[in-house]
Amino acid sequence: MMIDQPKVRVLLLESIHPDAVSRLEEDGFQVESLRNALDEVELTERISGVHLLGIRSKTQVTAKVLEAADKLVGIGAFCIGTDQIDLAAASAGGVAVFNAPFSNTRSVVELAIAEIIALTRRLTEKNTLMHAGVWDKSADGAHEIRGRRLGIIGYGNIGTQLSVLAENLGMSVSFYDTADKLALSNAHRCASMDELLESSDIVTMHVDGRPGNAGFFGADQFAKMRPGSLFLNLSRGIVVDHLALRDALKSGHLAGAAVDVFPQEPKGRGDEFLSELRGLPNVILTPHIGGSTEEAQSDIGGFVANKLAKFVTEGNTTLSVNLPGVTLPDLPGMHRIVHMHKNTPGVLAQVNRILAENGVNVEGQMLSTRGEYGYLITDIARGYSDEVLDQLRAMEQTIRLRVLS
Repeated sequence: MMIDQPKVRVLLLESIHPDAVSRLEEDGFQVESLRNALDEVELTERISGVHLLGIRSKTQVTAKVLEAADKLVGIGAFCIGTDQIDLAAASAGGVAVFNAPFSNTRSVVELAIAEIIALTRRLTEKNTLMHAGVWDKSADGAHEIRGRRLGIIGYGNIGTQLSVLAENLGMSVSFYDTADKLALSNAHRCASMDELLESSDIVTMHVDGRPGNAGFFGADQFAKMRPGSLFLNLSRGIVVDHLALRDALKSGHLAGAAVDVFPQEPKGRGDEFLSELRGLPNVILTPHIGGSTEEAQSDIGGFVANKLAKFVTEGNTTLSVNLPGVTLPDLPGMHRIVHMHKNTPGVLAQVNRILAENGVNVEGQMLSTRGEYGYLITDIARGYSDEVLDQLRAMEQTIRLRVLS
């Protein structure tokens, strides 16, 4: 599929940072940026003719949306998670997906630290009383975080950085992860989640939103936490049973909680927020702002937009979430053929045979595979017939063919 570069259409949703718009417009792309998320019906109606789609965490890119996306070649998740995208359907359609796995890590970690201190000192309750004119100068229920044990569930980019900062503040750290992760500094790896829950003063969630994680932290897990402990969730709303969390808070088993993500979230800024956790004392509720700092959003905007632009103009898939990672240095004066295909034996030989039989010389080439898919970039000299492209498209294994000038 050949894209006429000046006519590349980009649709950005959920108030993506202006730096992303600027970066994409640098390459002459036509960018439309919307403030809110779109639901499946709305996005299905808007996606036709769009080459690049940019979203954050609220927009769901389903198989139905991808089926309606007649021109789509790339999706940018301007956040860490990509569970809101049907990656299998995207791969099957030859659509590359990129995200920002590192750019907002620091912002999420700083919010977690701030909330841990605020909950431990019961700052939100004191603040509410002060605004009501009540002077409640008391140390009851207020503690230092120094010497307390932080339990981190999910020891990825965020969990590990939080671990280091928490230790620097004098906390002890335990963590639990289903993957085999190296403990940083003096952090203790727990053999089970139960071990972490039973030994931690504060438990914080940093897991992804894959379907298998839905509702996995509920009444049984809250019951195993230490009486008077604190709970934080800055990961995904679906992983926690909020009714069970409310019960644990109202019974006094938990002393407080901070929640930044929710199973159902409003589509846009200013919409009404509904939750079982509203109105509870010593509960901090924030509107999914873990990564919403100006610094993080600027970094994310530039990072993901650059990946999308390089994918369109050069075919490079470095750090793609779903496609094999391939980068081929640009050769001036060449045509670049990008061939996404099913990973079966002999594809490279077949491509090169078609080129050779048509008198086309290969100047540069790079192939990589991931699971059932392969991704091939080939640079050829200018001057070849349309028959070459027709034969490549006609290959049984071909999913998508793009030609870059």
